[in-house]
Order: sequence, then structure tokens, then C-alpha cells
Amino acid sequence: MKKRTKVLLGIVVVLLVLLLGSWAYLRAQIYQPSQSAESAAQSATTSGSELIFKSKLTTTPMIIFYPGALVEPASYSVWAKQVAAAGYPVYIVRFPLDLAVLAPNKADSVLKSSQRDYVIGGHSLGGVMASRYAQNHQERLKGVFFLASYPDSKGSLRSTVLPVLSITASRDGVLDQAAYKKAKYNLPRNTKYVQINGGNHAGFGSYGPQKGDRTATISNQTQQRQVANHLIQWLRGVDKK
Repeated sequence: MKKRTKVLLGIVVVLLVLLLGSWAYLRAQIYQPSQSAESAAQSATTSGSELIFKSKLTTTPMIIFYPGALVEPASYSVWAKQVAAAGYPVYIVRFPLDLAVLAPNKADSVLKSSQRDYVIGGHSLGGVMASRYAQNHQERLKGVFFLASYPDSKGSLRSTVLPVLSITASRDGVLDQAAYKKAKYNLPRNTKYVQINGGNHAGFGSYGPQKGDRTATISNQTQQRQVANHLIQWLRGVDKK
């Protein structure tokens, strides 16, 4: 009996070591915000698991944003701060292990904290999860946007009349172009498509080079400004509807 207990205890210890090792490895893979993103994040507040960039306007829709896989929320602070300054509060959601797929309904907490209408979007895998949320939570929903991303069949918006914005970059080495083109079937006909010339996948945030990506031919600052400008222009159209 004692021998069996020792064996079981040994198995438990090994499993714990493996789990802790896997967790530590995954944490080490997470992309961290650049110095400029960290600086921009100083103007945000936190509430629960969200990084919040407040706006002075109170009647505009709020923005709920799902970060890309293994990217720290503060990495999107540069463009988020600019969008908030234009009058649209931005809520960047934090997920377990920075993976939206582990808690796709995290937007619930934001909607419970405010009665404002909302727009939801995401970067890369975050956009896929955001579209799934949008499909199932259309009350108060005013629009959806994708940064180097697209909806899968579970998040299809094809049958909706929602305003949708899809922004890509010409130097993106991470986005699956074949899957992106195929996924256009899941988008409404009125979708607005924009491409940032010279930008890359990681440039939709500010966290340095990303594995598999191509080198951008424009600065991160330039891409951040273009992301913000395209979002603001689109949001103004959404706000009028």
C-alpha cells in the first residue's frame, strides 16, 4: 500500500512539474509592449481584466478589443489612446494566458459595466473570437472590425447588415492569405476593406518583431497612426447610423 502511495505521489509531482514548466514556457513566449506602448498605457485605467482608455464623449459607442494570441493588452495602447482621444472609449480585454480562445465571452464583463452601444474587434486570433462573440451578442452591437484577421464559420457575419471594417497590411507574413480570402464569404457585402501599404502583422500592435512576420517598410509609429485614423474614420460612419 505504501509503495502504491509513493508511486501515485511521484506521478502527481511529475505532472505538477510538467504543468509548471509548460506554463512558464508559455509565459515566456508572450509578446510584451514596446516602450512607446507602455508610455501610452499610462493614460489608461484598469477595471477587472480590462485596460480602459476613456473618452470625453458619453454617447458614442465603446470599443471592445480582443488582442492577438500571446500579446499583452498594453501592446495596443498607442492606437487605442488616439481612438479614445477622438471620442470612442476603448476597452482592451485581458485573457487567461493572453489567449482569447480560452475565454471568448470575456466581453460580457465590459457590457455589464456600461449601457452604451458597442463595437467589437480584434487582432489575428483575437478577431476570430471577437466575431464569434458578435454573432451571438447583437443587442447594442453597432459594428465589427478586424485587424489582420477574419471570421470563421462560427463567427460568420454574412447574414447581418452590420458595418464591418477589415484592415490588413501588405507586408504581413503571419496572416494566412488563402484562409483570409476564403473567409470573405463570412462577411457582409458592405464590408470595407483597407490595406496599409508597407505595414506588417505585428504593426497592428506595438510589441516588436513577431515570429514568421515580414519586415515592415514603414515605422511602427506610422502604422499605429494609420490604424487609428482608419478606425476613427470608420467609427464616425458607424456612429451616424
